[in-house]
Amino acid sequence: MSIAEEFLLLAYDEDGTPLTDGTRLDNGLGGAILLELALGRRVDIEDKRVVVVDRAPIGDALADEALGRIADDKPRKPGHWVTKLSKQARPRILEKLVADGVLTVEKDKVLWVFPRTKYPSANGEPPAVEAEARERIRAAVLGDGPVELCRYPSLDYQSAERTAALCALIAATELDRKILADLDRKVIKTRLKEISEGAWAAEAVRKTIEEIQAAVMVAIIASTTAATAGSSA
Repeated sequence: MSIAEEFLLLAYDEDGTPLTDGTRLDNGLGGAILLELALGRRVDIEDKRVVVVDRAPIGDALADEALGRIADDKPRKPGHWVTKLSKQARPRILEKLVADGVLTVEKDKVLWVFPRTKYPSANGEPPAVEAEARERIRAAVLGDGPVELCRYPSLDYQSAERTAALCALIAATELDRKILADLDRKVIKTRLKEISEGAWAAEAVRKTIEEIQAAVMVAIIASTTAATAGSSA
C-alpha cells in the first residue's frame, strides 16, 4: 500500500469522517506522493528543487503520473509539487480504497440538511493496513534510536524507511495530535523530530524528505492564511 493510502486511512476516523481539516489532509497527500517517489529513488532535491533521477514507473498510479509531470516540467521547489499533487488526490485515493474493498461509502445529512459522504471501513473494523501502520508508528515513537531497531515484528529496513517517512508526514500535518492522543505530547513531538532528522535513510533521501516535510508545513500555513484572509474580506 502506498504512503498516501496509509496516510489517508490514518487521517479518517472509524465513522468514516476526516480527523483533520481539508487543508492538512490534502497537502499531506500531496507530500505523501512526493515521499513515495523519494523513497523509490525516482526524485531528488538539487538546489532546493525537485529533479527526476529515474523515470521508471514505481507501480502506483498517482505516483507514476506525478513522476511524469515532474519529468516534463522544469525543476521546481517541493512546495510547488505538494500543492499541485494535492489536487484531486483525495477523491482518487478514496475511490481506489473503496474499489479494493478496504472502505465503503455512506451518505447522510448533517443536521438533517447538509449532505455528507463518509468512508468507514468495509467490514466494520479498522482496516488491517491502517492498524499495522498505526502500530509501526507507535513502535517508532515509543522506541529510541534508529527506527529500524524499534521493536516491531515485520519492521525490515525498507518498511522502517517508509515508517519514518510517514512519521515525518504526520508531524508536518499535526495528525499525531489525533492518532497518538493518548501519549505525552511533548515527548512525542521531540521523538517525531528526532525520527525526521535521524539517519534512517541514505543521506540524499533523508535530505529530500526533510525538504518535502517542510514544504507540506509551508503549504498548510499558506492555505490557511489565504482562507482566513478571504473569510475576513
